[in-house]
Amino acid sequence: QVQLVESGGGLVQAGGSLRLSCAASGRTFSTYFMGWFRQAPGKEREFAAAISRSGSITYYAESVKGRFTISRDNTKNTVYLQMNSLKPEDTAVYYCAASSKAYGSRWYGDFGSWGQGTQVTVSS
Repeated sequence: QVQLVESGGGLVQAGGSLRLSCAASGRTFSTYFMGWFRQAPGKEREFAAAISRSGSITYYAESVKGRFTISRDNTKNTVYLQMNSLKPEDTAVYYCAASSKAYGSRWYGDFGSWGQGTQVTVSS
């Protein structure tokens, strides 16, 4: 499995931006389908965005489409989530996840490796 470490979370005002990063260990990062999920207090973990192994195909939840952009740099073993026009309802712990088999999945159960999460708080 791959080890994942997220960074870049913080406190931002509504309308602001943040960029999350997820650094992966190991030499096989490019073989993983990567995703970002989020979990707000009292709510289930939900899909936010995902990206194919090459980075050519991206997937977004309807709630973030047009505001968030997922990307990856396989030379740096890193996946990013650029979040613009943030809203208070985006407040959550954001998790990076990797899947070695379920390409295109939006279900958290298909992702076998997870980071520790990074807190994003959007104030109104």
